[in-house]
Amino acid sequence: MEMKDEQVTTILCIDDQYEVIELAKLILQRGNYRVVSALGGKEGMRVAKEVIPDLILLDLMMHDLHGWDVYQHLKAFEATSHIPIIIVTAKSQSIDKVLGLHMAKADGYITKPFMSDELLENIEQVLSESQMKTAS
Repeated sequence: MEMKDEQVTTILCIDDQYEVIELAKLILQRGNYRVVSALGGKEGMRVAKEVIPDLILLDLMMHDLHGWDVYQHLKAFEATSHIPIIIVTAKSQSIDKVLGLHMAKADGYITKPFMSDELLENIEQVLSESQMKTAS
């Protein structure tokens, strides 16, 4: 019988670039996270509803569906609306970050290319804030 004392945190990485997904997997697995991936926005929405991850890393500029459309869909769907989403994008203009964090209410915003420490720190911060919200 498997012990469930220490639950593994599941992170869904939605990106249309296989290399970015693989890099995120390497970094996150070293941080002892379970990583699920989806290649593109449509697959990402499907996987998010199947898995119900603890956190989502979402690219904005994808070929099949824009990341903001995926974001809005996931936030509107009851089963996934509570999941914190960190935007991971090459859009590095400060206006993009302001729009993402303040207008769209994304939980985090990381620009590519990212450093492994930056990614892990952002994830830990967002997960910590999310746990505080659900506890109160």
